[in-house]
Amino acid sequence: MPMENFSRYQQSVIKNFYKNRDAVSLQRAQELLTELYLAEGKKLEKAWDSMFTNLERMGVPADQLEHLRKERNPELIAKLIEKML
Repeated sequence: MPMENFSRYQQSVIKNFYKNRDAVSLQRAQELLTELYLAEGKKLEKAWDSMFTNLERMGVPADQLEHLRKERNPELIAKLIEKML
């Protein structure tokens, strides 16, 4: 949908969203990391899936993602997030 179809206010909201997308993704990764430590069962699996999706959006290389999927170690995720800060 072309930007002309949105009001000026909506256009600025959309632009700001994409401008701050990296910061939002990083914050979401931090929130998901907390969930990885606290969740159990199905919630834990969902947290892992969300984390990998979020990391992929953040541009983490595929080989690194595959390693993280294999290990499923929250400490490795924490170190990665710390580097990104």
